[in-house]
Amino acid sequence: MGRVFVAGSINMDVVATADRHPKVGETVAGKQVLYFPGGKGANQAVASSRLGARTTLIGRLGQDSFGGELRAFLGAQGIDLGHVTETAEAHTGTAIITVAEADNTIVVIPGTNALVSADDVAAVPLAKGDVAVSQFEIPLPTIAAFFQRARAAGAATVLNPAPAQKMSSELLALVDILVLNETELGFLAGTELTDSDEASRIIEVARRLQACADQTICITLGKRGVLALAGRDEFSVPGRVVKAVDTTGAGDCFVGALAAQLADGAALRAALTFANAAASISVQRMGAGPSMPTAAEVAAVL
Repeated sequence: MGRVFVAGSINMDVVATADRHPKVGETVAGKQVLYFPGGKGANQAVASSRLGARTTLIGRLGQDSFGGELRAFLGAQGIDLGHVTETAEAHTGTAIITVAEADNTIVVIPGTNALVSADDVAAVPLAKGDVAVSQFEIPLPTIAAFFQRARAAGAATVLNPAPAQKMSSELLALVDILVLNETELGFLAGTELTDSDEASRIIEVARRLQACADQTICITLGKRGVLALAGRDEFSVPGRVVKAVDTTGAGDCFVGALAAQLADGAALRAALTFANAAASISVQRMGAGPSMPTAAEVAAVL
């Protein structure tokens, strides 16, 4: 069984709940404020580890109270934190999240995540059969260095290009599996897409984005499920109907679950089905990191 290495962000999520989201310039009364471990990198690592994969997280924390709390939480999830360093140069990454009507708005303050560098990924012991995962909450040159090392070692690379921003063709070419939603796909392809677009149109846009003939692009569509373009082949995984409480971290759960399955040698379709089920569990709970399910919980719904 391979291992999962996640190079990415580590945040403390400060969550305010309310009956509805405020309009611009408006103040609304909230219900409660909650503190949850988060950050796309940390969330993906938690999901992977809880689902049974040997998981290493690469990132940075500040020398502050949030940093200490996050290290304790992540260590308790069985994640290898040997490549998570502390720095006094900035505060620990923080996300300010408003949850209302089962949807969320998020403002992310990168803090130490913006300092994760190529040096941080230089000594990571990647090997053939491992899976290297990253996302866009750390600097893109760092991701490129990480994926170059992964390619040289024979490890698979999985990129979740969120929050969406333009990337170079060189970085895209280093990606074996691209996991994104339809909005992010449209942004990267220069075409507007919505969740009401037909599957055929979404796949057409994905084909235009493919960097090489054997690259895989997985498009997550929430309750509509997942579309996959694997080289020339295309298929879909149906969505699961659940009552969503908090969608924060659902995409990260999907990515971490997918990575864990791929590291275990699962075929792509089976891995996507498993990841889709895992994400459907996570949205039924509050918080990002703490909402990630175990392998037994996913097996129960499958």
